[in-house]
Amino acid sequence: MDSAVRTQARTEQAAPAQGGAGDQPMFDLIELLFFAYRDFVGDADRLLETIGFGRAHHRVLHFVYRRQGLTIAELLEILRITKQSLSRVLKELLDDGYVEQRAGLSDRRQRLLFPTDKGHILALELARLQSLRFARALSELPPDARSGAIDFFLAMIDPGERDNVAGFVWPLPEHARARPKP
Repeated sequence: MDSAVRTQARTEQAAPAQGGAGDQPMFDLIELLFFAYRDFVGDADRLLETIGFGRAHHRVLHFVYRRQGLTIAELLEILRITKQSLSRVLKELLDDGYVEQRAGLSDRRQRLLFPTDKGHILALELARLQSLRFARALSELPPDARSGAIDFFLAMIDPGERDNVAGFVWPLPEHARARPKP
């Protein structure tokens, strides 16, 4: 489909799709998100398949890499999965040397998760693959498209969670965080 036909189709479908919950389902957006996600994770899936891992391994490794020293409880909250769901995947990442557990400094019973050197390399390669797809897509759009995409993704998140997610994605440097009052 050439770009003029796509533009016309988007324009014709956009008007009724922008209303409230009583309107027709937004099948165009639902399906575009499905196909975009399929291709976005497909790049990483192909690499993960070569080492016997899947998407669950990717998600765990990604967040362990991004928040080194994360507890299992924090990881469960981020992923919104059960301990049972995490158990097998985390065990494989530990056994295969991509993630390591360390005892907490103040509470030795606490298990903190860190990527190993091997996990660090894999996490960055997966992020590189997915960043290339974002870069290609953004290069085909107007210069402010990244900002618009960020706004759109944040708006897709439940309103009560947006500040938490934004704080996770863009953590403040230590010196900029609010200090507790004595």
